[in-house]
Amino acid sequence: MTTMQHTATMQSPVGWLNLTADDEALTVLHMDDEPTVADDPNDVLDRAVAELTAYFAGELTEFTVPCRGEGTEFQRKVWQRLRDIPYGRTWTYGRLADSIGQPTASRAVGLANGRNPIAIIVPCHRVIGANGALTGYAGGIERKKTLLDLEKHASTPALF
Repeated sequence: MTTMQHTATMQSPVGWLNLTADDEALTVLHMDDEPTVADDPNDVLDRAVAELTAYFAGELTEFTVPCRGEGTEFQRKVWQRLRDIPYGRTWTYGRLADSIGQPTASRAVGLANGRNPIAIIVPCHRVIGANGALTGYAGGIERKKTLLDLEKHASTPALF
C-alpha cells in the first residue's frame, strides 16, 4: 500500500523550509536556499507550518505535530531523544549518548544527528561539541547559530 505524500514550503529566518508529510505525520523538513517542492499541503503540513510560524515568532517552545523519520532503529532512538532537549538549552554529543544508555557512542550519535530528516522540530541544532563549539550541522553552522540565538533570546525572561 502506497501512502500519499504531500509537500509544502515556507520562508523562515533560516531560509526556505521544504516539508513532506503523509496523512499521519511529518516525514521530512529540510532547510534550503530556495523552495524545492511544490505546495500540496494536508492537515499535517498545515499544522507544521502553523507551529513553525509560532516558533520563529518566539511564541512556541514545544512542537506537537506528529513526526516519523525514516532511519535505523538506532537513528530513530537518537531522534526521539533529541525531542527531550529543552527549548533554549544545548546538550553535548556525549550527554546525548549517555541519555540513550550508550555512553561510548558519541560519534555514532553524531552521525545519527546529522541524518535527522526532520530539522528544527526534531532539534538536532541543540547538540554541540564537548568544548561548547557549534560543530557539524547539516543545515550549516550559520543556520544552527541562528536557531540557537532565536531560542536563547525567546527564552530569556524580560526584566521589569
